[in-house]
Amino acid sequence: MALPSSASSPARLRLLTVPAALLLLSFAALIVFLILPSLSPSAWRYCACSPPATTHTTTTVTTTTTTASHQPVTTTPADVSWLKAQLAGNSLHLADGAEASHDAWHRLRKGINPRTREQQLFDINRHHGISHYPDEEASNHTALPCPGELLVEEHHSNYGEPWAGGRDVFEFLANASALTPTDQVLEIGCGTLRVGLHFIRFLEAGRFHCLERDELSLMAALRYELPAQGLLYKRPLIVRGEDMDFSRFGDTVMYDLIYASAVFLHIPDKLVWTGLERLAGKLRPQRGRIFVSHNIKFCSRLGGDECTRRLAKLGLEYVGKHTHDSLLFNHYEIWFEFRRPKV
Repeated sequence: MALPSSASSPARLRLLTVPAALLLLSFAALIVFLILPSLSPSAWRYCACSPPATTHTTTTVTTTTTTASHQPVTTTPADVSWLKAQLAGNSLHLADGAEASHDAWHRLRKGINPRTREQQLFDINRHHGISHYPDEEASNHTALPCPGELLVEEHHSNYGEPWAGGRDVFEFLANASALTPTDQVLEIGCGTLRVGLHFIRFLEAGRFHCLERDELSLMAALRYELPAQGLLYKRPLIVRGEDMDFSRFGDTVMYDLIYASAVFLHIPDKLVWTGLERLAGKLRPQRGRIFVSHNIKFCSRLGGDECTRRLAKLGLEYVGKHTHDSLLFNHYEIWFEFRRPKV
């Protein structure tokens, strides 16, 4: 029998594939018909089945309305206990320093070469041990060049007590006046910001004002302390002036706290009364406080009745005398409190 010619093979192949193609198309149409409605949310209304399940992760968020807490002002007994435990745990037996001799402290250095501020200043000025730019490039890399005398913190020794005492003053005044970050504070004679730094850090930006007459103190405050402490963003208003001239602070400002730490001791009584006269109307009634440290001879020298009368004429009254202890050294300080009664 002769084999079919090759010419007839394509025709037979086409006949065999047509039914298969039709079957495939029919099956595809059926699949689309069955699946497409299930993809449409509107089809759920006509279907007795449940909507298609969606796999997802649900995160439950509990929202609690809270008032932003203020940073702690006072060192608590728990804080002291924690620190003592840290000292004991690290075997720092000379931590209290009560009986530590100079030789004992020297032995602890173990190779550290202590430098006096004078030696530090000498090294800074000649760039000893400091990576530095050549003279012609020095001004191109330092945004706020600071005098060496300030860098070695000579101004920290300008006081009759340790620099750390500034924190003690802040803690007492902040607690005694129930200070909040939104309050307005004025320091008369802030010096190098031994106390003021703590207020600036605690208060909102622009809430700390200071009147200071000494140029070197202002240099230390503005050129070293504020930048070194990262407090430039707080924008305190520090004004160079004397004779109790508060005009640059504005006519409408009202203070919640005004204080003078060891300042009125060095000012004539007449000028102190001038300052009180100018500030009395800027003290917030009832809540506002004025604190004066050490003594109030500007008042006591007049006699009790006369002092009370002059205070009343200014709209002020004497509240009382307070003392507070230092956290870090054997020292206490005396403060006298005044307020403006209800108008």
